[in-house]
Amino acid sequence: MIDLYYWPTPNGHKITIALEEMGLPYTVHPINIGKGEQFAPDFLKIAPNNRMPAITDSEGPDGQPVSIFESGAILQYLARKTGQLYGSTERDRIEVEQWLMWQMGGVGPMAGQAHHFLMYAPAMDPANDLPYAKNRYRNEVARLYGVLDRRLADRDFVAGDFVSIADCAIWPWVMGWEKQEQTLEDKPNLARWLKALEDRPAFAKGRAVGAEFRTDAGQDKEAQKHLFGKR
Repeated sequence: MIDLYYWPTPNGHKITIALEEMGLPYTVHPINIGKGEQFAPDFLKIAPNNRMPAITDSEGPDGQPVSIFESGAILQYLARKTGQLYGSTERDRIEVEQWLMWQMGGVGPMAGQAHHFLMYAPAMDPANDLPYAKNRYRNEVARLYGVLDRRLADRDFVAGDFVSIADCAIWPWVMGWEKQEQTLEDKPNLARWLKALEDRPAFAKGRAVGAEFRTDAGQDKEAQKHLFGKR
């Protein structure tokens, strides 16, 4: 049994999608980031960077419990543990890992900033409607999605002809393309990949986990203090 410390964000969805694809049983422990629960001492013992998701596996290496934070590290651990979503050869794993790192270093941070400056910052008090920041991150996300569209021109999934943890990591972020003010009209390969994964039961089920917890942080001033304030 995997204990998953979670909130329904793209980074959280990465893990629920992978767990569903792998068929691993898991228990969700909601960490309400809008109420500051990510700063609770008990959670910080598991995730010292005060970010979710994090997991605890009661049957870790050598049968002993292990806790893991950082979504990319969790995905790699689960793929090694199950032998799933990592390909079957070393060349497969190289492809998976480089695209997983691409998401963690590029799509996640850039799309997250685009979403912040386009959706949240203008609604803050005082408002921070910053055209330069909007254009900077909107344009960088467009560039990254162009990279992904070209990558998918001759393969079904990001790493090749198999679904991998790289797809699990990238897909939840790209699903927010409209709020990032992007277009798919000139990215047919990306649009096809998005739909193909959306039609997979595990992806749909994983993305739906905790949907009832979501609130509109753009209108919730208390949540903004916990999400965007200093700690």
